[in-house]
Amino acid sequence: MPLAFHQIDAFSDRPFRGNPAVVYRLDAWLEDELMQRIAAEHNQAETAFSVREGDAWRIRWFTPECEVPLCGHATLATAHALFELYGEPGERIDFVCLSGALAVTREDGRLVLDFPAMRLEPAPLAERVGAILGQRVLAVQVGKELLAELESEQAVRDCKPDLAALAQLPGLGVIVTASGREHDFVSRYFAPGIGIDEDPVTGSTHCILAPYWAERLDKPELSALQCSARGGELHCRLQGERVKIAGQAVLVASGQLFI
Repeated sequence: MPLAFHQIDAFSDRPFRGNPAVVYRLDAWLEDELMQRIAAEHNQAETAFSVREGDAWRIRWFTPECEVPLCGHATLATAHALFELYGEPGERIDFVCLSGALAVTREDGRLVLDFPAMRLEPAPLAERVGAILGQRVLAVQVGKELLAELESEQAVRDCKPDLAALAQLPGLGVIVTASGREHDFVSRYFAPGIGIDEDPVTGSTHCILAPYWAERLDKPELSALQCSARGGELHCRLQGERVKIAGQAVLVASGQLFI
């Protein structure tokens, strides 16, 4: 049975930048084990599967090793595919996922994610995390993820973590962040415990980063750069308990998987 897939670079306006995701639009759900095997076969940070349920699309995301509760860049990629390849009408797509209701709208040439804001709690782990990252850590917060604030953008860029030790820290992964030179803040994201040594651009971590820096900088609208090797820019806006995360996406490949 052939299944159509599309590989889309999210949070970029040109190929081979941003974060690649593989997108499947299905008529009915596949078995969980099969979706996990498909994600492992593609070996991208995320493979997204979506099925229409009423007026919304249910979306699920798989790394090469496991299903995750929230993913920004693969949601952006899925919305791009539904709008541009499958002719989804209107300017808004509603999604349902493990983390609740999400939406993506088209605004001024960008796709805008509407995600829940997430806040972490301070944790006395700066010395331990600093040893793992090889950088001085100013503050650590922990929840679904672990966030470590460093001294500078250059420190974030220079960070070379011990991935085996990092995988033992609490949370799905580790967000490393600092104030930016040309952006309000920069970040990188490491999640070896779920099969992602470093994610190129991570929409979901900005559900944490936007509230964190909005409070620190006392401003609700923020420009962000995830300064991985591929890199990606995000535009964030904190609105109460929601975060609007805007970016672009570009199709780089389409094909069929035979199962």
